[in-house]
Order: sequence, then structure tokens, then C-alpha cells
Amino acid sequence: MEYKYKAMGEEINELYRAILKLNSIEECYKFFDDLCTINEIEAFGQRLEVAKLIDQKVTYQEIERRTGVSAATISKISKAYMYGPGGYKLIIEKLKD
Repeated sequence: MEYKYKAMGEEINELYRAILKLNSIEECYKFFDDLCTINEIEAFGQRLEVAKLIDQKVTYQEIERRTGVSAATISKISKAYMYGPGGYKLIIEKLKD
């Protein structure tokens, strides 16, 4: 069965095309500062950090201690990591290169 993405459509496609056009961290800062709130940007970074720790087989308690993220949020990220379309695993592997 093909995975059903949570948000799809031409506006989402255009957003992803725009992100793929960014060429540097500086460009990302500029675009995401305009696009998102500070809390949203920080949450994205925090979720990626949690996913990286899950990938390293760090316990929930240790992840909570290191990041301050709640056990409920860690659990949600873990479920996405294990059963989602593979986005966390994909980007974690790309970041290792």
C-alpha cells in the first residue's frame, strides 16, 4: 500500500520546490525566519535532534534529560521514525555524509 502523506497539494508541492531551491544555511535562515515563528523553527530543530537520538538507540529518559522534550513528544517522534514514510531515517543518513 502506498503511503498517504498528511498534507498534499499544489501549494505544498510549491513549498517543497522552494525549499529545494535554497543553497545555503544563510538562505534557509532568511526563508524560514519569514515563513515560521521562532517556536516552530525551534520545534523542528528539536524534533530532528530527538530523531537522531532515537536513531542512536538512546533511551526516552536520556532523550528527555538531554533535550527537555516531553515523553509524549518523544513517543510521537519515535512512531514517525519507526512507522512513517522514512523521512527521519532518510535525512539522518544524509546528514552523516
